[in-house]
Amino acid sequence: MTTERFIDAASILEAEKIPLEERVPAFNTYEMIKLNAEKRKEEPAISFMISGDQYAHPTIISYTELFANITRTANFFNSLGIGSTDVIAFLLPNLPQTHYVIWGGEAAGIVCGINPLLEPETIRELLKAANAKVLVALADLPGTEIWKKVEKIRDSLPDLKTIISVMGPGDEANGIYSFEENIPKFPSEKLDSTRQFHPDDVASILHTGGTTGTPKLALRTHKNETVNAMQMALVTGMREGDAVISGLPLFHGNGMIFTGITPFSVGAHIVMCSPSGFRDVSVLQNFYNIVNYYKASAFSGIPTILSALLNVPKSDVDVSSLRYVLSASAPLSVELFKRFEEYTGLKILEGYGLTEVTCGCSGNPLHGVRKVGSIGFRLPYTEMKIFILDDDGKFIREAKTDEIGNICVKGPNVFKGYLEKSQNVQIFPKEDWLDTGDLGRQDKDEYFWVTGRKKELIIRGGHNIDPAIIEDVLYNLPDISVAAAIGRPDPRVGEVPMAYVELRPDAKLTKDDIMKHLEKNMGERAAIPKEIVMMEQLPLTAVGKIFKPALRWDAIQRVYTKELNVLSDIVETMDIKVGEHKIHGTMATIKVKAGKGVSETVIGDKIKEILISHLIKWEIDFV
Repeated sequence: MTTERFIDAASILEAEKIPLEERVPAFNTYEMIKLNAEKRKEEPAISFMISGDQYAHPTIISYTELFANITRTANFFNSLGIGSTDVIAFLLPNLPQTHYVIWGGEAAGIVCGINPLLEPETIRELLKAANAKVLVALADLPGTEIWKKVEKIRDSLPDLKTIISVMGPGDEANGIYSFEENIPKFPSEKLDSTRQFHPDDVASILHTGGTTGTPKLALRTHKNETVNAMQMALVTGMREGDAVISGLPLFHGNGMIFTGITPFSVGAHIVMCSPSGFRDVSVLQNFYNIVNYYKASAFSGIPTILSALLNVPKSDVDVSSLRYVLSASAPLSVELFKRFEEYTGLKILEGYGLTEVTCGCSGNPLHGVRKVGSIGFRLPYTEMKIFILDDDGKFIREAKTDEIGNICVKGPNVFKGYLEKSQNVQIFPKEDWLDTGDLGRQDKDEYFWVTGRKKELIIRGGHNIDPAIIEDVLYNLPDISVAAAIGRPDPRVGEVPMAYVELRPDAKLTKDDIMKHLEKNMGERAAIPKEIVMMEQLPLTAVGKIFKPALRWDAIQRVYTKELNVLSDIVETMDIKVGEHKIHGTMATIKVKAGKGVSETVIGDKIKEILISHLIKWEIDFV
């Protein structure tokens, strides 16, 4: 990898003069890892800690061992009849074996990562939709639920031929194989299949949006993944020998690419922070010690993780080895950005991506001006523009500077579509240009800004929830006339689901009745709404559709009002109004009359402190 310094849009154009084929030595993940395994040999590829408290006692896997186990895993899958178009699904926490399964799976066929926290019925729907032939799952270990979920659904999956147990025994007469017992039986030097890779071979299938009904399964190619690995390494300056902290789940695009194939593509060292990653409290409590112990250079986290780390004592621990923190999934508030950098001395790089662009497609420059709240410049070799589209998602024109429209992306990291062909309608408003479903603008300096979402996904801690799955369950109640689910701001996970309902005349349904119905029938626990609001009439558009922006504004107003009620003893009046904003998309205006003898500066500072972790823009209007 070269070491260009990206400081502005012009430097990206300069970088693109080098042909893509010279940047990426192999357009498949297996050979990309092989090249660095041959170079790095006994240098560490992975250091795995069982918990944050055990950070100084890791299991260390060298590059030689990593590649050997990836090859053995691929050959194991091949022996089970897996070919290049067959799907291997996995239900695993973050383990070294998870990397063997992902990259060995891509060498043999196609891998499909599934969130193990989903309910059994939802997992079954995803396995059926992906047509998985092999499932790799964590064994029945104390304190875990994954294997119990597998047992519940196995008999209803006739196309699932084989189950592989990680860290547990096998029962081969019943189609259950032990991963650890079988892997040593297979060659570690080369693929038994003698497979010849093509850049457009599908490497992975990841679910995005809804997980029930007909799940959206994104098809990502070997070229998508290897190119995006190169792009991420190029713009972040990741290099050989760097230690990269891994705490995001490996079934997710960010964890899989930025803390997976990207470090392996340059010969870096992945520090795996326990099977639960950042969800393990001991990892966060020991985070600064982990950075110091491994001299870590980078990690990727969501805004809520950065917020949590503000409450972890740093003392005099040296974290100067960290060159940057990559923040994605949601914009950072200006105050949280500044507070985190002041507290840690670290540099935050805000970026943007989605499963459909493999991992990332834009980011603030490491060696240039970082505009807080923006998602920075497009990545080299990827085009990114704001399009004005009609109501059917068709291209009208390119947006003007600072004009809000749909963020659209084109490039070698953009996926080829969803597995279900009907879901590909209207996602490409122009040839090869993907409509991300997010609204945004581009300023005069060519920085991009996300201003809202045209697509209706609820993003809870980086996990996508389709509101339709909530609405479908609500409509099963005859007394509900109209229902709408949206994302409500949450300081911990960014958004949580919230539902608005309109009852039929003379209906006797209560909020408790609705909540019990949801808890009983939702296949995804994370999708159960945190709040039910009953309205006489939900807001409608001119053509009679539910106007969800108004519901989101109402939800923001409710949250901010509740949060700021603690100031009632120092303010005389407070009124919060939320609405559309031509630059930021959404703005909350907090109209405040200070209490007698209380300075406006004190009130402003307290509001800033209370709303530090919220992402919706706000302004104070003192009266």
